[in-house]
Amino acid sequence: MPPSLPTPSVALRAIPTLARAATTSAGTTPTPPKPPPSKDHHVHSYSPEAFPLGYAVSSTHASIKKKAGALDLGILVSTADRPCSAAACLTRNVFKAAPVTVTTELLHSGHGRARGFIVNSGCANAVTGKKGLEDAWAMSKNTTSQLPPGPDGVGTLVMSTGVIGQHLPISNILGKIPDLTRSLEDSSKAWLDLAKAFMTTDTFPKLRARTFKLGDRLVRIAGIDKGAGMIAPSMGPPQPPHATLLGVIATDAAIHPEALQSALNYAVDRSFNNITVDGDMSTNDSILCLANGAAGKVADEGRESADQMEEITELGNPEEFGIFKEELRSFAEELAQLVVRDGEGATKFVTIRVKNAPSYDIANAVAKSVANSSLFKTAMYGEDANWGRILCAVGYTPLSPNPISPTKVSVTFIPSSTLSDSTPLRLLTNGEPEPNIDEARASTILAEEDLEVEIDLGDGNEEAKVWTCDFSHEYVTINGSYRS
Repeated sequence: MPPSLPTPSVALRAIPTLARAATTSAGTTPTPPKPPPSKDHHVHSYSPEAFPLGYAVSSTHASIKKKAGALDLGILVSTADRPCSAAACLTRNVFKAAPVTVTTELLHSGHGRARGFIVNSGCANAVTGKKGLEDAWAMSKNTTSQLPPGPDGVGTLVMSTGVIGQHLPISNILGKIPDLTRSLEDSSKAWLDLAKAFMTTDTFPKLRARTFKLGDRLVRIAGIDKGAGMIAPSMGPPQPPHATLLGVIATDAAIHPEALQSALNYAVDRSFNNITVDGDMSTNDSILCLANGAAGKVADEGRESADQMEEITELGNPEEFGIFKEELRSFAEELAQLVVRDGEGATKFVTIRVKNAPSYDIANAVAKSVANSSLFKTAMYGEDANWGRILCAVGYTPLSPNPISPTKVSVTFIPSSTLSDSTPLRLLTNGEPEPNIDEARASTILAEEDLEVEIDLGDGNEEAKVWTCDFSHEYVTINGSYRS
């Protein structure tokens, strides 16, 4: 016998869109979609002294984007005397874009050294065959040829983002590279313009900088990333020879290439690989990290020193390497969260924290299962405390064997720090629903832009965090007409 159907009123309450449609047909005004909140406060300004020494950047319009004058091509180069250490974490998507392939080969041929990078937005140069590879190589080689002579085999890395399956206007790009290399500078505006050259559906440029001490050196680190849709990265180190996530982190610390790759792997696994906007892994996801060793001594107030900083290795300098690795992780986490905050059409920034798990991998898998649930994300948009969707996603997490015990699981909403009442709101305790949940307080918590969902598996000591956003009407609007 089929299950009984809910009454029409219950069905309409369960599906807000249908409820709005019904009231519209009855002659009342439908509830308009919530607009995404302003992101202007996420754009930070910096003085020129905030950026790492020994780098210069520039950007321009190369007619890749349709909007006249929109920045869509940029470069960053190291001007330090020593070759620049370079590391990368790149997409694991089988359909790797041409620039990903070229960057991988350049890192191997250059033995972990690079001159810098060139980036374009508006066209991903992905699934473009032999011509796409030729274009990516042309971007790299043409840029390197415009720079002062450097070590043999050390080239310019390449990144692209935008529409998949279309060829680059390569003649436009190559024609602009001489202008880019002639206009290199290290000003704050130049760095911000470079961040703008990364953007596709992003609503704000994502640029961050910070300073920290490493031994007797004052180290600076700057980062740019972009991304708003097609965000569910799974990136790893290079393997031997549409929108997307791109990022670069440049530092004036001196880090050996192998140590830099190790630190970047650690940082990306705990930052960029733990964000999701829509569960779609891009063909172009790339995070680059460059270290040129130009940092000055603390006593010199950060100016370049006559004696170069000695390159740090993982085994030879364990204390310094540990400090650098944690600074890189923290910095990458900040950059990664900016991508989620700018998720296409997003109105909420949601942290999924899974604690007391048997292992980090299990905690991470559970957090991602919830973060990628369309039902959960639409509930967050509707500000609906439908915690059953959280438990559903926890329960279907692909774990083998599945170690989750339903009678040990607890779920809690953690209020935003902006609320006066910071008391957590318990929804489920050891598999039992909390009686008389304060729905009014749940609505207050969910009305905020920031929210944390805590899932306690009650079976271990490990924890993981994943950052996601809600699904809104605007996400569908953006992606329904992306190519236009």
